[in-house]
Amino acid sequence: MDLVLLTAAGVGGATVIGALFGFAFKKISHTFSDIMLSFAAGVMLAAAVLGLIFPSVEHGISLFTFEDASPWLSKGLALLMAVAGVFVGALTVNLIDKLVPHLHRIAGVDQEAHPHGNAQLNKVLLFVMAIAIHNLPEGIAAGVGFGTGNTGEALVIAGGIALQNIPEGMVIIGPMLASGMSRGRTLVIAMMTGLVEVVGTLLGYFAVSVSVAILPFALAFAGGTMLYVISDEMIPETHAHGHERGATYALLVGFCLMLVFDTLLG
Repeated sequence: MDLVLLTAAGVGGATVIGALFGFAFKKISHTFSDIMLSFAAGVMLAAAVLGLIFPSVEHGISLFTFEDASPWLSKGLALLMAVAGVFVGALTVNLIDKLVPHLHRIAGVDQEAHPHGNAQLNKVLLFVMAIAIHNLPEGIAAGVGFGTGNTGEALVIAGGIALQNIPEGMVIIGPMLASGMSRGRTLVIAMMTGLVEVVGTLLGYFAVSVSVAILPFALAFAGGTMLYVISDEMIPETHAHGHERGATYALLVGFCLMLVFDTLLG
């Protein structure tokens, strides 16, 4: 449990680390942010597939293995649960997107125009709220990973999510400062978005601790949320500023690095 708490703090704290980088570098180039975000997307993609969806199928096969039952039946039921979990996870984040505008649609806050206007501040706060809400399923994914019993794999998954949180924390600082918000208040809000991830991590961990039977679905659900965020938010954002080639290779590097860690630590 202590390790889960430390992991939760690390996942949420990554947003704060990113925020501190945001204070130090108020003007972050699109090239740097796109490459970094793409690398994180590659890590998250591998974490979703190797650390969540594949284990979901494996645990599902164990769950549905009955005496004298056909192996094909066990595999079929496990795959059905995994596919259902992936789509329910994706639909959950899709519902969140219906309630809160997509991050890449509101991230382009004009930092020069009307720095103290209420409309500008409202737009910035909406952006921050969107990040906070999206952090909840990511936190759940980090917590669910511990349900497999493979601590090394769970830590790699959490590490991938934490990597993604660093550029996210960097992004929110500039617009808030440009809107006239004080540095202290900006840091507090950044910490609150990270706290949402801590709560999500603990929720995911306790959910799978209550019943092993929900573990296969919970793993697939978490994987589905990550796949949705990668495809719908991260990749479009990294391909929107003319750095598609670099972003693609950064994603591949992140994926392969995660593959190495998963093989060595899994």
